[in-house]
Formats: sequence, C-alpha cells, structure tokens
Amino acid sequence: MTAGSKWVVDPGHSEVRFKVRHLGIANVTGRFKVFEGELLCGRDGWDGSEVRVTLNPASIDSNNAQRDGHLVSADFLDAENYPAIGFRGLVSEAGDSFVVDGELEIRGVRRKVRFAAEETGVGTGRFGDKRAGFEVRGKINRKDFGLHWNILAEGGGLVVGEEIGLQFDIELVQAKG
Repeated sequence: MTAGSKWVVDPGHSEVRFKVRHLGIANVTGRFKVFEGELLCGRDGWDGSEVRVTLNPASIDSNNAQRDGHLVSADFLDAENYPAIGFRGLVSEAGDSFVVDGELEIRGVRRKVRFAAEETGVGTGRFGDKRAGFEVRGKINRKDFGLHWNILAEGGGLVVGEEIGLQFDIELVQAKG
C-alpha cells in the first residue's frame, strides 16, 4: 500500500454482481462477465485512493438469454449506443472499513453514488505478487440513470423493481514498476 502505487483488478478472481426485485416478490441476480478496474493508492494506504472501474454492459449474464437480450437493448442498458458503464471515485476511511464516493455513469447519465467497502485481506500471491481483496456494496435507483422501462404485473405491481443492489468482490494485484 505504498503511496502512489497502482493496483489492478484481477478479473479471474473478482466478480461484479447485481440484484433487483422481480414482480415485487423475489430477487433476480446477475453479473457482468467483462470488467476492468484500477486503484491508485493514496498517501495513507487505501485512504485517499482513486478508483476507476469499467463494465461492459453487453457482458451481462442473468442466467436467462432472453432476459439478457432485453437488458442490453435500448429498453435498459442500450449496450449498442453505450458500450461502457463507468465509475470513478475516491476511497475514504470510515472507522474500520471504507466508503467509496464517486460518479457512476450508465447510458451517458452520471450520478453521485456511495459504496461501502471492506478490506477482506492483503497478502502475497503464489508468484510473489502483492494482492488485496475488497467487498464493495451499494444500491442505486435505476430510474436515476434513465432506465425507466417497466410494465404492470397482473396483480398491479411492477415487473422490475427500481432499486438495484450492487456487489463487487474484488481482488487487486499491485502493478509492477
């Protein structure tokens, strides 16, 4: 955690997931299979670190090909016209954990968001590389990002909930040099 050191997301040991209520009765979960990110260490360890994450919306996987096709369409993520979901933020200590404040951009709409983050460990990989793990969680309202599509279910409730839970289980590798 040397000041100014760069850490990159190891996608083979990381996962980006989401959760949304379906019909007001159960959650549908999914993940983004393609993503990248980096952290530039602050002057006092993780505190003050800059974070950048990019997700490929076309890589969404909710375990249902038909639903995934709808999610990447213009009704939702419009992956053809907006090929990236981006986040830039700053890490701050919050007691014995962290918060990450920044701007999330979906479909060209930027909004300030806050995520809770917890360091899950720091150690050395089998090839001598330095590694660090984090669990990052937060919630957004999809309508804040222009994701307004919905229909009423037979019982009168909405098919797709407005609140999206986000969870990032991230393993970082310290970049060489």
